[in-house]
Amino acid sequence: MKVFSMKALIDRPQFLLTLNLIALMAAILLLNKVYQTLGLSATGLLLLLIITGLLLSIFSLFKRQSSQVKQVIKALANGDNTLGLGAQDPMRSYFEEVKLQMQTARFTAEQKSEFFKTLLVHINLAVIVCDAKGQVIESNPAVSRLLGKNINHLDALNHIGTLILNAQKPIQSTVQWLQGEQQDTLTLQVSIAEIQGKTRKIITLQSIHDLLLNKEQQAYKRLTHVLTHEVANTITPLASLAQTCQELMPEALIFNDVESKEDLQLALSTLATRTEYLGKFIESFKEISSLPSPTLAPTQIVPIVERLALLHRQQLAENNIVLDIVIQHQQLVMLDSAQIEQVLINLMTNAIDALSIHKDQQQIKITLTVGQNSAQQLYVEIADNGLGIAAHVVDMIFVPFFTTKQQGSGIGLSLSRQIMANHGGDLVYITREKGACFRCVFG
Repeated sequence: MKVFSMKALIDRPQFLLTLNLIALMAAILLLNKVYQTLGLSATGLLLLLIITGLLLSIFSLFKRQSSQVKQVIKALANGDNTLGLGAQDPMRSYFEEVKLQMQTARFTAEQKSEFFKTLLVHINLAVIVCDAKGQVIESNPAVSRLLGKNINHLDALNHIGTLILNAQKPIQSTVQWLQGEQQDTLTLQVSIAEIQGKTRKIITLQSIHDLLLNKEQQAYKRLTHVLTHEVANTITPLASLAQTCQELMPEALIFNDVESKEDLQLALSTLATRTEYLGKFIESFKEISSLPSPTLAPTQIVPIVERLALLHRQQLAENNIVLDIVIQHQQLVMLDSAQIEQVLINLMTNAIDALSIHKDQQQIKITLTVGQNSAQQLYVEIADNGLGIAAHVVDMIFVPFFTTKQQGSGIGLSLSRQIMANHGGDLVYITREKGACFRCVFG
């Protein structure tokens, strides 16, 4: 059984309000009776003063309650647990209940916020949130990893930023991005939302360069496999027939004129020669469609570069080409030495061929560079100071069997790029003011 003290009883707002109201009603009734009996008198004035005092007391009580409610709301909003409510105060239980609910809700919201922040930090999808003027409000670390720099305003994204700023509705697109000297293909998605009464744009960016490269290589493999099978089936009997006809044609065969016999011999010889060439060409097809998977091992790239220089020393000397080797970075890389050496030989041979036809220059030079890009990837770069590659040809240089050389097969660059892709890297053409530059980037 609870025992309430007089002080605790008096502190109850309901008790004080009830007491004041009863006293006020009694005073009003008494004042009415005195006024009817005695008229305006000292007793009536006293009762009037008492009524005024009671009204002020009730007003003070309401003001006190209002102030207490404000204090409770502020305490809840600020997470203040020091609000001094008495043990018997009727608001105490409500305060504690609401406080517990708000603490639980706040804890849950903080947990969700931390979860989403952690999620944004660890996903590879680049996410940017900006206002209507392009000022970046929030972004995750994947943005700097993908773009190679921190973004504080959409102006830093150049043409991509302009596209986003002009967007009046959600968009999905594919855009090109130049990170340093390397071209990348990105998927862009922009959503527009109204958050806390303000317009916000949520931008997501993701690189699809490796995916496109893989799809391209798979398409080339399927194409070359089909062509190899179909063309080989046709070439084999043609070559056999041409050779048989040459062997069966007797020396004493009589023609109306000597030229006719020579024409026939030339036709059979040409047919045999071309079918033999096509047979070799088909073997080149097989190199692309049946390239073995690399046997990866931790390897230093510098010794491979040094061997490459020794291998081409005579060719370089014959063409008066200067070779500069620049080692900016050294580290172990997982690679197949034989395949990577073949890639570098192809590129070096191309560079020598390109410079050998421009010997009239004052100094023709090839620069071999081992360095590291902004994504912490090791690369080997072969650059020359020749005329470079024409702009209208650049998009075609990695297409199988496309070549600008009279005696070229057009598989060197395509095969080299496929080897680099199998190593988790890439072979890219770097546009320079002068000359051609190919970079082997390791994953």
